[in-house]
Amino acid sequence: MRLLLRPLQWMYCIYALLLFIGIMLLLFPFILIASLFGRITGGNMIYRLCMLWGDIWFPLIFIFHRNCYEQPLDKKKQYIFVGNHISYLDAPLIVKTLRRPIRALGKTEMSKVPVFGFIYKYAVVRVDRSSAENRAKSVRNMKSVLKKGISIVVFPEGTFNMTPDPLKDFYDGAFRVAIDAQMPIKPFIFPDVYARMNYHSIFSLTPGKNRAIFLEEIPVDGLTQLDVPLLKQKVYDLMDKKLREYNASWIKSNPQTP
Repeated sequence: MRLLLRPLQWMYCIYALLLFIGIMLLLFPFILIASLFGRITGGNMIYRLCMLWGDIWFPLIFIFHRNCYEQPLDKKKQYIFVGNHISYLDAPLIVKTLRRPIRALGKTEMSKVPVFGFIYKYAVVRVDRSSAENRAKSVRNMKSVLKKGISIVVFPEGTFNMTPDPLKDFYDGAFRVAIDAQMPIKPFIFPDVYARMNYHSIFSLTPGKNRAIFLEEIPVDGLTQLDVPLLKQKVYDLMDKKLREYNASWIKSNPQTP
């Protein structure tokens, strides 16, 4: 049966890819105009255009996304948003999940992709983990964006979680910046995204429902850099617990018992 359905799966994925590119190209002239307003104002305008792109693309490929809140967002607050990372679809879903001026932390290599790379430069804070110097520069860039009143979104796992566990190990960067800026962390999870598209292939895309679950805010008031390991573990444990509760489909391991 799977062999019979596979051609339909490929046709659907090709349809989704062509729409992805087509909508992006239609919006690109407006993105070029927005870029003239600079990295901050222009970047915010480009992010809104990306939100429009997502509002068109996702319904046309029959992926129906909704945001769910265990604790509401404060519209007046800046946050360091942190989410789990297990799918190629995670990045496009940001524009459906975070409906405010934000910058994502993203790999610098993606800026070399034609057309998309131009948009990427304005929509993300690029990170290069090839050296300690480049990692430090990325952290400085994050702090600079925060000073402009823009929130940051980070996938602290850094790369796809290819384990049977809810999460892989976190990097320190988001937690160091949160403490330096004394800015709360707002975790969110994508429990359905692996079922929509996994990390094995872009041709694994399937239509269906998708959720982003916003978890409780984690304050950092009064914490110092010595508290980074404890803060990181607290966020990790919360996200791990909630991914299990919401039945994330890739989880094969049992929770550890005390």
